[in-house]
Amino acid sequence: MSSTGGAIGAPTTLSEVEKSTIDGIDKSSSNNDPSVREEKGELVEVIDVDQQNTMLSHLEQFPDDPDGEFEEQQFTVRAVLVGCILGGVIAASNVYLGLKTGWTFGASLFGSIFGYAILKPMSKALPKHLGGGYFGPKENVCCQSAATAAGSLGLLFTSGFPAAYQLGLLGKSPSHDIGKLITFTACCAYYGMFFAIPLRKFYILKQKLVFPSAVAAAHTIRSLHVGKHAEANARKKTKALIIAFFCAITLRCVSEYAPGILWDWHWGWTLYQLGWKSAIQVENWNWIAEFTPAFIGVGMLTGLNASWSFFGGSVLAWGIIGPALITTGKAFGVGVSEKYPGYVNYMGMVLDDPVNAPSPRYWLVWPGTMLLLCGSFSELFANYKTLWASLIQILQPVSKAFRRFKVSEEDLIYDPTPAHEQVPAWAWTGGILLSTFFTCLVLGLQYGQNVGVSILSVIFGFILSFIGAESCGRTNITPVTSIGNASQLIIGGVTKGHYAIKDAQLLNLAGGMVALGASEQSADMLGDLKTAHLLRASPRVQFYAQLVGALVSVFMSVGIYCLFSAAYPCINDLSLQAHCSFPAPDVGAWRAIAIAVTSPTLPIPPSSGYTSIGLGIMAVMITIVKYRFVPVEKHDWVPNTNAIGIAFILNTTTYPLAMAFGSTFVFLWKRNYPAAFGMYCYAIAAGMIAGEGLGGIVGAVLQVAKVSGNIYGSKFP
Repeated sequence: MSSTGGAIGAPTTLSEVEKSTIDGIDKSSSNNDPSVREEKGELVEVIDVDQQNTMLSHLEQFPDDPDGEFEEQQFTVRAVLVGCILGGVIAASNVYLGLKTGWTFGASLFGSIFGYAILKPMSKALPKHLGGGYFGPKENVCCQSAATAAGSLGLLFTSGFPAAYQLGLLGKSPSHDIGKLITFTACCAYYGMFFAIPLRKFYILKQKLVFPSAVAAAHTIRSLHVGKHAEANARKKTKALIIAFFCAITLRCVSEYAPGILWDWHWGWTLYQLGWKSAIQVENWNWIAEFTPAFIGVGMLTGLNASWSFFGGSVLAWGIIGPALITTGKAFGVGVSEKYPGYVNYMGMVLDDPVNAPSPRYWLVWPGTMLLLCGSFSELFANYKTLWASLIQILQPVSKAFRRFKVSEEDLIYDPTPAHEQVPAWAWTGGILLSTFFTCLVLGLQYGQNVGVSILSVIFGFILSFIGAESCGRTNITPVTSIGNASQLIIGGVTKGHYAIKDAQLLNLAGGMVALGASEQSADMLGDLKTAHLLRASPRVQFYAQLVGALVSVFMSVGIYCLFSAAYPCINDLSLQAHCSFPAPDVGAWRAIAIAVTSPTLPIPPSSGYTSIGLGIMAVMITIVKYRFVPVEKHDWVPNTNAIGIAFILNTTTYPLAMAFGSTFVFLWKRNYPAAFGMYCYAIAAGMIAGEGLGGIVGAVLQVAKVSGNIYGSKFP
């Protein structure tokens, strides 16, 4: 393979994500190791390629392995099959995590390491016609891409669909509507991928966004395949992932029987019970410590900027603004029990009188959404020239016919990928047209939606995909809930007065899920394209692998949702929510907005609306200051408005705290033990994230078998 475009020549400083991620670097022995040297106080790996020094950075492609074999075929049946199986595991995990926490996680790291652990021995043990033969890093990327696509789409069943059932807009149960659920999920499975292709040049080649999980996957895959000790290191990483995976499963399952001891520490409630009555405020605002491996793991990947911005946002929302709203009478809580005076729920979505008597959570939804919208789109406008150039460049066959669409030479983006490995324009443009037609067909025939509204949903899905891509590329968090909620607002305005209330609510939820699906798939695809770019793999191969993987996700996500609905009917029944094991935080927001936008008047409290405008202006100003006055190397010191906005919307403080802990732990680990960090960090994080989700699946099976913690567990505290 050509090394053109790789980071060859003068070294550059490693980014925050991959500093010290090189296997085997040890500060105590670095002076005696010719493969390691110090650059500006940081240890970096030096690889001898044609006697030139090359350093690994997410800003440029990694160099090809000079000792590696040429990969004749990157797209293989074995890679796609194994990737789809691994992605199916993550799909199941994501439905659990989404219903439990409102969050889902990608399968890139899980698919990278477990894919290697399965395919590498297979490649050596089996003859070529039965799945044997050389297994290299680029085929590993194909496996990882299939896993990513197969593990997506779970959020549809942790947001809009449960909200629809809670409002009585669909049938008796998900199992009765399984055909309807499958066709709608298929609508959302593909067009987000097609949207991502024209965005590749802007976000990956020009802006060079980090996409933390994607960079972690690229470093992991490379370390599994390249180097004298690659196989030994691969065994260590795989062992670490497996241990973390099963420890997380075990903790999740065992904690169901003693949640107050092994999972949640309600320290405010404990102090209240001991006589410190004012400590109940800690419990009211959900300031509890939670031992969640998944969110500690994602904090290990996102870095300090995103995690501490997220935690800072939760402090601002639920530690300052929320209590201030209660004190000034701008928002109100709901008493939990007369037995415990002062015990009030402030984190619920109360809609009895959303304008005059909102809950703090409902009041904060609007400023959070505005922060996300303004923060993301101001980033786009700050780079509008490059974005326009990248769109024109990818549509060159069409743009050449119009002189006015020509762009200057300096605005053109160099693409190091050979033309035959790029996704052809006809594939993604044709895919967008076909998926739009299918979406209109399904929404029209099964949901009674107007064709114009269906097309509008797809258009806003594309526009709001920019938010998902920008946020995922910078923070590893895709705010699909707020994206879907923003689409709900727009569709609600368009359809107001044209449908009966129930019909309007169903169409509102469906339109929001279309945007959610587009943003989720687009961000996942861009992350995989980042991995492929760094490892010089074929984007076209990734595209094909994700098309297959998405089909698996359709059926797996629907099936797991039906399983959880059977095990926990409270997910879809509002009358059973008080004692439900699955709080489904996203569902309340979706349900609230569907009700709000179909009501006769604008249901936004004036004080919330004014605050939203002020915070939106602040997000734009922060972006302007960042690009005009802050050096690029200092951008990590600028608060992340996307992460702050997510904290406003999420009705808990436990996950920001867990993420901040994870990122701080990794920061100290990387600084003091870089060799161990480079060897184990990504593997452990991937195992923790996947393990908690799978533990939830085991918990659902125990619930169906009526031997779960709800029946036999401790109620302490």
